Amino acid sequence: MWTALDNSLSDLGESPFWHPLERSLYWLDIPGRAVLRTRGEIGSGTAVERWPLPTEPGCMAPARSGGLVIALRDGIYRAREWGGALAAIARVEHDARTMRFNDGKCDALGRFWAGTINEAKDRPNAALYCLDARSDGGASPILSQMASHATTANGLAFSPDARTLYWADTPAHVVRAWDWDAEGNTLSHARVFRQFEAKPEGWSSGGAQAYGGRPDGATVDAQGDYWVAMFEGAQLVRLSPSGEPVAALALPVQCPTMPCFGGDDLKTLFVTSARKGRPEAELARQPDAGKVLATRVDAPGLPVSFFED
Repeated sequence: MWTALDNSLSDLGESPFWHPLERSLYWLDIPGRAVLRTRGEIGSGTAVERWPLPTEPGCMAPARSGGLVIALRDGIYRAREWGGALAAIARVEHDARTMRFNDGKCDALGRFWAGTINEAKDRPNAALYCLDARSDGGASPILSQMASHATTANGLAFSPDARTLYWADTPAHVVRAWDWDAEGNTLSHARVFRQFEAKPEGWSSGGAQAYGGRPDGATVDAQGDYWVAMFEGAQLVRLSPSGEPVAALALPVQCPTMPCFGGDDLKTLFVTSARKGRPEAELARQPDAGKVLATRVDAPGLPVSFFED
């Protein structure tokens, strides 16, 4: 049973995480150019704060020393407090007219990872970057490109043992995996983790043709299973560490975007969703489109990883 959070409507919700110190859920509205967070108890009449941003945010993470790290269209920025000034800490040499940052999060060692999206979707020139800002004698943050050859970076997640990295390319309907040396931060043995069926020609929302969706944002639970939101598929798919489907959770919205685990026991599963650009008939059938949805699950997730600087 899914419950929609009050006051959580976004055009395109993304990058949710549970802040354990604040007992709050954070997420982004990408086209709405805003960070959102809950205040107080989550339930009937949940209070939500909204912080406007200058450009579209793709992803974010909480910082150990307070505030957030946020990937905006043209680079990665640091805000020391809610609503605070945004200081650029890393920029990339991409054309911000057609490229921007998209999905990302921190790893367990406090490095911030963020992938890009080619909004024209005419070639696979998106990439995955890692920002290491851990202070060591005042050294400047280091931004490294870790992977490439994607159109829409999504589905970033790390296995609980820090030995596998997952990264999806949404238009290609594929989730890839790498062997990951977390300490040395190197990737090897690239492989297809899961290839999903392509979108049927002529498919439309509410039509007779079946479509399972394409991989969007993802998270990993404490058992190592990979949970991925299937955009236009109205479901979350749970994959084992070998890439085999374990379960599918149907959703009351056509376009889920990213799951995360939260609550004090990390057994509340939150999912952001999208409504921007969706057909009017679909939105009429699915009034919760664009809201954050929540349900209880048996397997706990992993706590959010904080940015270290």
